[in-house]
Amino acid sequence: MTRKIMNHSGCEDAQPASARPRRINERTMAKLNLKAVEERVAPLAGRESYDREFIFDLLLAYGKPKGNVTRLKNGTSLNVAADPSREVAQKNVVYFRETNGDPLAELEELRISASVVRYGPRFVIVTDYDEVVAIDTQVGETIGFDIRDIDKHYTFFLPWAGMEKAQYVAEKIADVKAAERMGKLFDELMAANPGLLEQPNGRHSLNVFFTRLLFCFFAEDTEIFDGSQFTNAVGSHTQVDGSDAADFLRDVFLALDTELAEDKPHHLAAFPYVNGRLFTVTDDEFVPEFTKSARQLLIELGNLVWREINPDIFGSMFQAIVTPGKRADLGQHYTSVPNILKTIEPLFMDELRDQFDAGFDSVKKLGALLDRISEIKVFDPACGSGNFLIIAYKELRRLEHGILERLFELDSKHQMLYAESRINIENFYGIEIDDFAVEVAILSIWIAKHQMNTEFKEKFKLSIPLIPLRETGQVKAGNAARIDWTQVCPNDGQSEIYLIGNPPYYGSKLQTAEQKADYTYVIENTGLSKNLDYIALWFIKGAQYIRGSKSELAFVTTNSLSQGQQVALLFPFLVSLDLEIGYAYTSFKWTNNAKRNAGVTVSVINLRVPRVDQKYIYAGDLQIKATNINGYLADGDNFVVTDRRKPLSGLPPISNGSMPNDGGNLLIKEPAWRDLIERDPRSTDYTKAFTGTEEFIDGTDKYVLWLTLENHAVAAEIPEIDRRVRGVLEHRSKSTRLATKKLADVPWRFAEVRYRETNSILIPRHSSERRDYIPIGYLGPDTVIGDSASAVYDAEPWVFALLTSRVHMAWTRAVAGALEDRIRYSNTIVYNNFPVPPLSGTVKEKLTVAALRVLDVREYHCEKTLAELYDPDKMPADLRAAHTAIDELVDSIYSKSGYETDEQRLSDLFGMYEAMTAAEALKGKKK
Repeated sequence: MTRKIMNHSGCEDAQPASARPRRINERTMAKLNLKAVEERVAPLAGRESYDREFIFDLLLAYGKPKGNVTRLKNGTSLNVAADPSREVAQKNVVYFRETNGDPLAELEELRISASVVRYGPRFVIVTDYDEVVAIDTQVGETIGFDIRDIDKHYTFFLPWAGMEKAQYVAEKIADVKAAERMGKLFDELMAANPGLLEQPNGRHSLNVFFTRLLFCFFAEDTEIFDGSQFTNAVGSHTQVDGSDAADFLRDVFLALDTELAEDKPHHLAAFPYVNGRLFTVTDDEFVPEFTKSARQLLIELGNLVWREINPDIFGSMFQAIVTPGKRADLGQHYTSVPNILKTIEPLFMDELRDQFDAGFDSVKKLGALLDRISEIKVFDPACGSGNFLIIAYKELRRLEHGILERLFELDSKHQMLYAESRINIENFYGIEIDDFAVEVAILSIWIAKHQMNTEFKEKFKLSIPLIPLRETGQVKAGNAARIDWTQVCPNDGQSEIYLIGNPPYYGSKLQTAEQKADYTYVIENTGLSKNLDYIALWFIKGAQYIRGSKSELAFVTTNSLSQGQQVALLFPFLVSLDLEIGYAYTSFKWTNNAKRNAGVTVSVINLRVPRVDQKYIYAGDLQIKATNINGYLADGDNFVVTDRRKPLSGLPPISNGSMPNDGGNLLIKEPAWRDLIERDPRSTDYTKAFTGTEEFIDGTDKYVLWLTLENHAVAAEIPEIDRRVRGVLEHRSKSTRLATKKLADVPWRFAEVRYRETNSILIPRHSSERRDYIPIGYLGPDTVIGDSASAVYDAEPWVFALLTSRVHMAWTRAVAGALEDRIRYSNTIVYNNFPVPPLSGTVKEKLTVAALRVLDVREYHCEKTLAELYDPDKMPADLRAAHTAIDELVDSIYSKSGYETDEQRLSDLFGMYEAMTAAEALKGKKK
């Protein structure tokens, strides 16, 4: 079985499917949008009868290649089902079973089977052709519905079409209700214990107290304790007014730290021994005093259904409850398991699954794999409440379960060999600066362990008790930017250690004084610049940690780290440590906290010691083979694009627009301009249209006094013009800057004049990264471009076509800088370095026609601003079609076979850039 893998030149390579990560689907058609999927699924609903054709029709509806679906239907090797007589399975995509029994019961059995673990399908589906039940294996979401109502549930399978579903916690009632109730209890206890947080160790003691409560609530609802044991004890053995609740809870916690029942008070003897540091009694032991209301809230919390709590979600939610300033984020958290898997799967899980697949029929190979995964260490040096560690732990446990099941099938003696998991939570390490998050992370890992023990019991009918907690966890409190990571997770150079996580992004304006000081600890003696993004500190320390070892890292990072100046500041240092990028996910939206991070565009970057293994770039749902991945996350050599004073490719010169420095006197808003003209029509001779980035994109009309040495004295005879010129004189004269004071000698003139009376191209200095295209302008000779934009004078329409193409956009996104969520265009970095091959007169004519079409369509929609026209969700179809025509034409200039991704465009652009700069350098040497 082979899959389509695109290399940088756009050609196809045959590769075994087992070498290909999950969620990367072959694409032979345009990507479907939500409405298109809905329309394609609709005909599947309401049929009189159903048979196996249902699954094939469903796959086609979500855009799966017709050739692949045909091969599945014909029973070729693409169908990896264990029982093809009633199953259809495609690796990484689907495991489908038809049944005459209970669909839900069979789904529960199938989802944890060795076959599902082996082939990693995104969806497991079981149907009796009346009812459909399915599970999304990545987010753990299960659904059941009448098969005739498939059209009402089409969004469940959207990941097949490349659209991930945002799993909002607001929809997880148990998590939200529990967090809200915990918040009320927290507030009540704060009111009953004034000054608590100001006491030495007060915050930490309170954090430990709430962590213990969380464990007790979860334990009594998941068979760790007897059902409702903790809540009933509080209700039965404390006064209604809460006056003795604190003393009673101290006794309970002590009982949970006491190993022998006979050493406990009689009324607490039934509580089990937990320990594992969670209930260890210390000298600074603290339980807050309770009120009647606080006691009642505690009991109400105990009555919630805690077994439905998701530790990877609830931890971050409850952290918001008890962290000052974060309460407003409640309900805005949602799980991002598919995004977390972008670090875990290509880093190690895909290789482990491939090893499982290759050794599926070999006891020896399966045993070796079991030994290997038992030794793997996972380390998150910015772990928060433990989300990444939890998901990594669960994925390894599920793989272990699959291996054990297969070993039992191959040799019955193995049924008695494994009475507990070999995936030890002591192999999961973390560093977190927030004290409470540390406690929640440790607790959440324990809860995740219990959940996986439950899955083990379901599969093997054998219980693995969680308590007593023998493992204390390896999550440490501290500032990861300042402490030695090897003191937390020792690295002997030979151990299989994977660093994962989502380090902090803080921009320079949001950094605290302490965070700014962190730079000194990290970059001292490295020669690196403090202009690096804050997240770069984790890449620097991570690179130093893995250097010369078998360890690897994969961090989620803002995409700014692989753009513009940041590439030049960071990646030469990483390369100097003899490291390479093994894989990278290019820009995608990170969905972790909707209020704070919903607008953050991120990448995933892997670093490792160089090796011969294939490198991959992931773009959307494509996997692209790469020879080398450079700092721009493109297939190309390791180099940086630096400032250049003149265009590399013979394009017309570019400059900043003209700068007024006028105190608002030379610039005239549209109403004032009309008033000026009505008062004295001669003013028309002394004004021109004016536009900068904001005016151009938002459709704001503005004008400017444009006076010359020859006419400024005559113009001053008009009172309003004279008043404005005198205003400029006053503004410049008051400046403390010598150059500005000197400009007071010519108050009628712009401070910096770059305007030329020719057609011009306007390039906005900043543009939203959401846009597919930067709204570039083509203007007549009577418009002055302001200094908030770049200007290309003597510009012909074919140049406009090049600059508004996907090729130029791909180049811009890679080498330009970023400002918050905006692209920051640079004349000297982006435009002057843009590689353009020699163009014939015929090609320029074609580009001119295509450019004029875009300008004509814009004019047709003149009632809309460019901000509206270039909103990717609202862009008119005819304007998009006009841009597509330019894209196809420009693509054909750079590649005979065209492009499917921007990554392929970049690969050719970087190759051309290297060739052109090398030829230029050689020419310079000959001179």
